[in-house]
Amino acid sequence: MKAKQEKFVAQTKLEKVLKDTRRAFIYVGFFSFFINILMLVPSIYMLQVYDRVMTSRSIETLVLLTIIVTLLFFTMGFLEVVRSRILVRIGNKMDLDLNGYLFDVIFRQARLNPAHASSMPLSDLIKIRQYMTGNGVFAFFDSPWFPIYLFVMYLFSPWFALFTIFSALVIFAITIINEKSTKKDLENANKMNSISMQFVNRNLQNAEVIHAMGMNDSIRTKWLEKQHEFLHTQATASDTAGKWANSSKTLRQLFQSLTYGIGAYLAINGQISPGVIIAGAVLMGRALAPLDLLTSSWKGFADAKGAYIRLNALLKEIPEIPHTMKLPAPLGEIRVENIVVAPPSSQVPTLKGVNMLIPQGTTLGVIGPSASGKSTFARAILGLWPLLSGKVRLDGADIHQWDSIDLGQHIGYLPQDIELFEGSISDNISRFTEQNPEAVVEAAKIAGVHEMILNLPNGYDTIVGAGGSTLSGGQRQRVGLARALYKKPPIIVLDEPNSNLDDEGERALLNAILIMKQNKSTIVLITHRPNILSVVDNLALLTQGVLAMYGNRDEVLAKLNQQAPVIKMTKPGENQ
Repeated sequence: MKAKQEKFVAQTKLEKVLKDTRRAFIYVGFFSFFINILMLVPSIYMLQVYDRVMTSRSIETLVLLTIIVTLLFFTMGFLEVVRSRILVRIGNKMDLDLNGYLFDVIFRQARLNPAHASSMPLSDLIKIRQYMTGNGVFAFFDSPWFPIYLFVMYLFSPWFALFTIFSALVIFAITIINEKSTKKDLENANKMNSISMQFVNRNLQNAEVIHAMGMNDSIRTKWLEKQHEFLHTQATASDTAGKWANSSKTLRQLFQSLTYGIGAYLAINGQISPGVIIAGAVLMGRALAPLDLLTSSWKGFADAKGAYIRLNALLKEIPEIPHTMKLPAPLGEIRVENIVVAPPSSQVPTLKGVNMLIPQGTTLGVIGPSASGKSTFARAILGLWPLLSGKVRLDGADIHQWDSIDLGQHIGYLPQDIELFEGSISDNISRFTEQNPEAVVEAAKIAGVHEMILNLPNGYDTIVGAGGSTLSGGQRQRVGLARALYKKPPIIVLDEPNSNLDDEGERALLNAILIMKQNKSTIVLITHRPNILSVVDNLALLTQGVLAMYGNRDEVLAKLNQQAPVIKMTKPGENQ
């Protein structure tokens, strides 16, 4: 029982969803049973027409047989439509059950392993769904009926059965050869396509730099090299698959035609009737059709199988996050316990053994030279990067005990690289949640950006391009600050919030921090500009990933100025 439970826990979301579709596939098999029984109708009809109607010359019998066959064909057509609709709904259900979860997974992958971030898993899901709703999957339901058709062929004549077995073995051998000869090329083609798409996606983020420095041709050349390699490998696999698929189709038609010759020989020797010749040929074509379909659709099956393997591997690498009990809204105390942090996909720590207590309602300034671990510290206390060791606690609870969606509503974060999203300014400030106009305007006023927004062509309804391309760097930073302050969150992390600001913008930033201090928000302020340190309560100095100093702002600054008197603060509102 315990082993069963462990196996269930180890299942990925994809495996669970496919397991939930088993009942629907049973229905598909149930309808396939009747469809394949009805597939015997053409052979029986031919046999009756040639051996009974032609002999008796009875028009009434012919009419009755034709009416019965017509009704049976309409019934078979109806069952095939129902079977197809079931498969379509299986595919849609799988997509609906997985697409939202998979969307979250690829964003988690982008956060935990940026080098492998890609939207390809969504394409893989589409490949699986398309195959499951296509004709290729019918081959797996119809092929098991081959022994039944073979038995009927044996009843017609043992020679028919033997020739059908020989034909089936040839087509099956072609299917195996097709799979073996295309498997490696298809896998390589899929990998190369993924690498090519990732290369384009990464460079699209640097389109301005590429254009400004005239790198378009060199980047395009590198991409074309990857793309040509992908196309060559895919073309090789497709050519091979096409060759064997066409061979299978041609041989099936040949074998079906040869059945007429075998039947004629048997009829001449009086071993079968003329009607059996037609009935046997039709039935043989039906018996071999699923095998032929299996060969012709093998590329689609291989693509879907490869997509399943990649998708399942991703879901095993990034397992489903267990549901946790919803904790109350955080007050803002942050405790850092001997954390060691490395960037995703790296084991080289950029923060080493940092211990710190940030009391609720205090403002902490984090300073240090470049590459000292300041931004890593911000990502660690927000739970964005995994810890190699140690813990980050929020109000005493490990930050990973919090549901990320719930916790995010109580956190304001302004990263170094400001990203606004395609939509209106009000959408961006409200984080694309259901808008509270009063809260949007309040956040904009606290950030000192309300007047600037009103001066835009459509005010708060001004549409921001992807990445905030319609705004200047300073405007993006100030709108990003308003987004961080939306609904006055109890925890605010600002990473170089004044890097793109002019004097007016910096004064607005200082004023916003003072307002949030009055709101008792816990603020972590990462900066390299000394004048903004006037609003902080405590100061932390990071050097080469180690916490070199931590304590009251004035005490830390006094020690620093004793060592190297270079830091001079200005009062809030004072020009630099």
